[in-house]
Amino acid sequence: MGNHILIVTEKPDAAQRIAAALDLNGKAKKVEDKGVPYFIAERGKQIIVVPAIGHLYTVAEEKTGRNYYPVFHFKWVPRYVAEKGAGHIRAWLETISKLAENAEMYIDACDYDIEGSIIGYTLLKYACGNKETVARRMKYSTLTKEELESAYESLLPTLDFGLIEAGRTRHEVDWLYGVNLSRALTIAAKNWSGRYATISTGRVQGPTLSFLVAREKAIRSFVPTPYWCIKAEVEIESQVFEAEYIRDIIETRKEAEAILAECKESFGVVETVELKQFQQAPPTPFDIGSLQSEAYSLFGYTPKRTLDIAQRLYLEALISYPRTSSQKLPPTINYREVLTGLSGISEYKRLVNELLGKEELKPSEGGKEDPAHPAIYPTGKLPERPLDDAEKRIWDLIARRFMAVFAEPALRQSVKVKINVNGHIFYLRGRQTLVDGWLRFYSPYVRSEEVLLPAISEGQKIRIKRIILEDKFTKPPPRYNPGSLLKEMESAGIGTKATRADIIQTLYDRKYVRDERMVVTDLGFEVLEVLQKNCPAIVSVELTRSLEEKMDKIQANLEKREKVILDAVEILKPVVEKLKTEEASIGEQLSCAIRKARVEERIIGACPVCGNGLLMILYSKKTGKRFIGCTNFFKELCRASFPLPQKGSIAPSGKACRECGWPTVQVKMRGKRPWTLCFNANCPSKGESDAQ
Repeated sequence: MGNHILIVTEKPDAAQRIAAALDLNGKAKKVEDKGVPYFIAERGKQIIVVPAIGHLYTVAEEKTGRNYYPVFHFKWVPRYVAEKGAGHIRAWLETISKLAENAEMYIDACDYDIEGSIIGYTLLKYACGNKETVARRMKYSTLTKEELESAYESLLPTLDFGLIEAGRTRHEVDWLYGVNLSRALTIAAKNWSGRYATISTGRVQGPTLSFLVAREKAIRSFVPTPYWCIKAEVEIESQVFEAEYIRDIIETRKEAEAILAECKESFGVVETVELKQFQQAPPTPFDIGSLQSEAYSLFGYTPKRTLDIAQRLYLEALISYPRTSSQKLPPTINYREVLTGLSGISEYKRLVNELLGKEELKPSEGGKEDPAHPAIYPTGKLPERPLDDAEKRIWDLIARRFMAVFAEPALRQSVKVKINVNGHIFYLRGRQTLVDGWLRFYSPYVRSEEVLLPAISEGQKIRIKRIILEDKFTKPPPRYNPGSLLKEMESAGIGTKATRADIIQTLYDRKYVRDERMVVTDLGFEVLEVLQKNCPAIVSVELTRSLEEKMDKIQANLEKREKVILDAVEILKPVVEKLKTEEASIGEQLSCAIRKARVEERIIGACPVCGNGLLMILYSKKTGKRFIGCTNFFKELCRASFPLPQKGSIAPSGKACRECGWPTVQVKMRGKRPWTLCFNANCPSKGESDAQ
């Protein structure tokens, strides 16, 4: 018979909150062993809460070495066995194993999702000595004391094996795809050029890159077509408004000029005034995808940054678990209690009191559900430390969205005025909010345009100030940004709510894309071309989506893990054989693209000294120091050179100096905010730097 209860968690912050919530005095004791923290709570029994730091185990090949493929045999191992730089993991596993000895009960309190379930399962199986079959499960969506106590008092009798099986399968299948395809590309390039460069692709990364390449090709091959637009400036009660012609596009200048000539009248007549009132329903609660999209649209935060901020807010018990695909808020979260907590913020107080005055609180909900967690909501707890600006914004966004879903619909009115100008029809449109409803609660994040028109009646003569003819060209489709790409992945059903942001970040890290408006690099094009030419199935959305569907079936016990893995291997076998056969040509193609990419990365911009060379980051053969020099130096046509800081990383900023117009570089140093450097010694801003 053991003498303590062992609880394993995903992160140290969560462990501390769980221990403090379960301790009868609310003060858990913190202990450190080999730098690994754990917490002891007294609750009649001694409870030891020990954290992981994310995944402590990973999938690895059965035999060692990186210079071969295909690889179809794998096992789960401690991360320090498979990854360089993960040596600190050994101390964590030794500490967890020691604490697991003689425990009388084992509880998995990791996040209740696929990743958390895998972390808890692997710890209990490998570090605790096959305790996964006897362990119990703690399920919660917030780290508030009340919910954690309730979750502890109503433990689930077993681990969530459906989630675990789905998680194991996802990790194993993704590993099989990633290791075989990435290794094939990397080895091909290395064997050709003799230089190592990581070229990765994977089950979801390939199809995501294919979206970007298809869009990039559409943009580059787009041929603008001219068209013409006609507008009328009309004057009503000394106010000037813009009315649009009945046709958006006029395809020939001749026709456009003929219309213009026929609309030379100085007055038009109002034929109809169409007034419509409509209700604008409150928004639905945030799931992780809509939170990421909204934060990108409002603040320019990448999906990964938003997820990281939301994770911090969750670990501080300020919001519920963010990795959810639910748009539902069940009554069990106690709406009134959350709102009462939010009233502690002065700018929310009046809004909260208005909601609390309602007889019934009924949220506006979306159709998406998540069996593990509700939609994202604020817990009602107030911050225990000052939040930084980004954290404040995300927390405020979530709090205001939560309030808005309980508010009344907004009442809006649209006015459509039909004006006849010598037989040609123009429309004047007005929009206004009659009753604010939920819009007040979600301010300042509402984008609703107001165009107030004076009273207009049928038969009224309207003065035409002028008719405007605009020359225009059709535009290519817009580039993806991280927010719109995330939505595309979601609607295509590829990736998961937890992985999409990381996949987008990987495309940047691998230099397949650049810039906020995502431009595919030559390297990105070449990698996708190699895959489409040699293994088109691998970059097909259909294959990836079908695998996602199989994972969902595993979770629901409708599909077996072993079968899904065998299917994945059967798909991969002919693919890697083809890649091996074409290794030389693939190696040449990728090596050229990598070489070009490395040069591109170092080009700062046009040389302002000679006017026809390019400025590049170069390294001195004598000293090894980096500096900026002109490509015409090698032709003995330009001797321009400029010193650079020797610490930190330097990259082209893509921006011209505001003062002198020279190209600039971005300097990143550890622990400091990136800053932009103008290296022109005669720049008026010399001695200053623009913080980014």
